[in-house]
Amino acid sequence: MDPNKVDKVSDGMSGDGDMASVMGFSGFGKKARTFDLDAIFEQTRRTAIERSQRVFDERQKEDEGESSHSVKSSGSSQRDKAVTATSRKQESDSSDDSSSDSDSDSDSELIGPPVPPQLTAQEDDDDELVGPPLPPGYTGSTAHNEDDDEDDEGEVLDEDDDNPVKKIPDTHEITLQHGTKTVSALGLDPSGARLVTGGYDYDVRFWDFAGMDQALQAFRSLQPCECHQIKSLQYSITGDVILVVSGNAQAKVLDRDGFNVMECVKGDQYIVDMANTKGHTAMLNGGCWHPKIKEEFMTCSNDGTVRTWDLNSDKKHKSVFKPRSFQGKRVTPTCCTYSRDGKLIAAGCQDGTIQIWDRNLSVHTKFHCRQAHTPGSDTSCLTFSYDGMTLASRGGDDTLKTWDIRSFKKPLNVATGLTSYFPMTDCCFSPDDKLLVTGTSVKKDQGNGKLVFFDRTSFQRVYEIEVTNASVVRCLWHPKLNQIMVGTGNGLAKVYYDPVKSHRGAKLCVVKSKRKEKQAETLTQDYIITPHALPMFREARQRSTRKQLEKDRLDPKKSHKPEPPVSGPGRGGRVAAHGGTLSSFIVKNIALDKTDDSNPREAILRHAKDASENPYWVAPAYTATQPEPVFAEESEEDEEADKEPQWKKRKI
Repeated sequence: MDPNKVDKVSDGMSGDGDMASVMGFSGFGKKARTFDLDAIFEQTRRTAIERSQRVFDERQKEDEGESSHSVKSSGSSQRDKAVTATSRKQESDSSDDSSSDSDSDSDSELIGPPVPPQLTAQEDDDDELVGPPLPPGYTGSTAHNEDDDEDDEGEVLDEDDDNPVKKIPDTHEITLQHGTKTVSALGLDPSGARLVTGGYDYDVRFWDFAGMDQALQAFRSLQPCECHQIKSLQYSITGDVILVVSGNAQAKVLDRDGFNVMECVKGDQYIVDMANTKGHTAMLNGGCWHPKIKEEFMTCSNDGTVRTWDLNSDKKHKSVFKPRSFQGKRVTPTCCTYSRDGKLIAAGCQDGTIQIWDRNLSVHTKFHCRQAHTPGSDTSCLTFSYDGMTLASRGGDDTLKTWDIRSFKKPLNVATGLTSYFPMTDCCFSPDDKLLVTGTSVKKDQGNGKLVFFDRTSFQRVYEIEVTNASVVRCLWHPKLNQIMVGTGNGLAKVYYDPVKSHRGAKLCVVKSKRKEKQAETLTQDYIITPHALPMFREARQRSTRKQLEKDRLDPKKSHKPEPPVSGPGRGGRVAAHGGTLSSFIVKNIALDKTDDSNPREAILRHAKDASENPYWVAPAYTATQPEPVFAEESEEDEEADKEPQWKKRKI
């Protein structure tokens, strides 16, 4: 065969190989890569042995802490390095032997730029120590020590986080002046934007944190229940309506602006069975909204019933729960509440019992504690914890108790000595469910009312806040704002907050300066009513003062700035403020004259000597023609006649 032809064929084949490598399909026909599993398992076992030996040596160093042990550990570390190097070499040999056939082709086909030499050198020198030798007592690396420091800081932060007292927002406070009488109701909407307060003065005041300034004034005040004390106020779960429970038998529902939405019907007080009446027949004691259903709310009354209502039907109640005593007699519920999931209804009664029903079964109680509090005392508040397992009750017997509803016979914890003079004294759980808060009552001028915090598990009194020199009636800890609202017996509503831990709420209004009052630039004329005047002469009635002010501002005469008052002697033909007319000037000078003109004859003769010595007006005109005056001489008879009494004198 011709050698020239063989060379041409070989050149063509090489060209095809280059073309295949360029097109990316040169390795399609190669066999799959194989792995030696035995070698991989052996390498893993050796690595685990080395690591466990290293950890054991480090622990031994830390326990003994002697230099000799450090030398031994260094020797062991060198030995470990030798073992590691040997294992790496064996691994590389085994991997080379196992994959020499499969990787020979793939090594020649590396895609991408080559690895930098610094990286390869760093990998080769991993086991070489760089820098001065380590001290004999050194046991770990710098990174390990830094991790330890970070762990210590994290432990400190965790301790602060675990302490619930550190989370109480009480560094700052604002005071809202509701009135002069007891603030007996507090309500805060779910978003925390608006607060409503109600009291013994029958008023309900609306406070908007975003709209208030440092003056802290309510934007609306009304009396929705006329002359009845406000017992309870609560926003619905959507925040669009407010439940108002007062001293009468009919609860009301208002919207966010205070307008009436619904009023419950009053029942027939002559019917004995309260289940057959359409509504309450006696004074209300409390009420609350359902936590899941926005149209349902509940009220309890002195007629011995707890009733649920539907917002859309005001003609009749939804269901009736009748608490009974041990003898089956009617008892009065003083407070009521829903569980967090809305499936249970709890009521505290005057005979000291706490009775809990299933919401859908109104006949028999599901849980019943006969002697929860002292019989005859008013249980003022019941509230469930956020996990739904614990019930807290604030009794009129000056106690605060917690109950596990799964074992409802005995209380979990009891706190005594908490004075309560009001039938609506509150208690509530903190947002993290670790604290329980309630208020204490005091008599007038006999101390300060306090806000007392208890640890939920140990029930130790962990913190106190002295609020004011009056009783603390209502308390509310909002979970979103992390702020505590307090209603007191002297008409104040206080808000406690922390600038760092709290959000919005009171922080919005304390940063706003007080607004200046708007003053009218021009004085508007009074509207004169002339009923019998002709239409052409009647004045147009002013519908709005603002529109009239805008019209007067466009009038060049009415909008002219008045000239300021003149001070001093006067200028430009204007006299000073003591008088703009001659009469006022004369009146002012007469008022300043201190002479006594009570005797006119003496006032005239006071100028006689000066007139005779220096005549100026009359005397010079008659000097030439005026005769000398001749006066009659007085005789003794005249003197005696002057001495005679007036009735003896002769009439001339």
